[in-house]
Amino acid sequence: MNNTNQPKKETKEALRNFIAVNPSVVYTFDSERDAPESEICREQGPKGRECMILQMQSKQLFEAMQNHGFFCALPMDPSRTHMECKPIPKS
Repeated sequence: MNNTNQPKKETKEALRNFIAVNPSVVYTFDSERDAPESEICREQGPKGRECMILQMQSKQLFEAMQNHGFFCALPMDPSRTHMECKPIPKS
C-alpha cells in the first residue's frame, strides 16, 4: 500500500545527509500551513546558514528531527513562527 502522507525514502535520505554535515548545530524549519514542502536551515553562526527544501510537511519534519535526536520547539520570540531544533546531548 502506498501512503502518500509519508515522505519518500529519497527525502528521508536527503534530510539525514543534510544533518550529517553538522549534527551539533541548531536547525530551523518553516513552511506554510499544510504545505507539502518545508524549508530546513542549518544555523552556522558566523559562517551563515545553509538551507534546503524538502518534500515533507512540517509535522513530518518535526517527527523526523526528533527521530534524529533533536528537541524541536517554537522560539522564545513570539513574533517568530519557525521551529528550532537543538541536538539533545548524548549521555
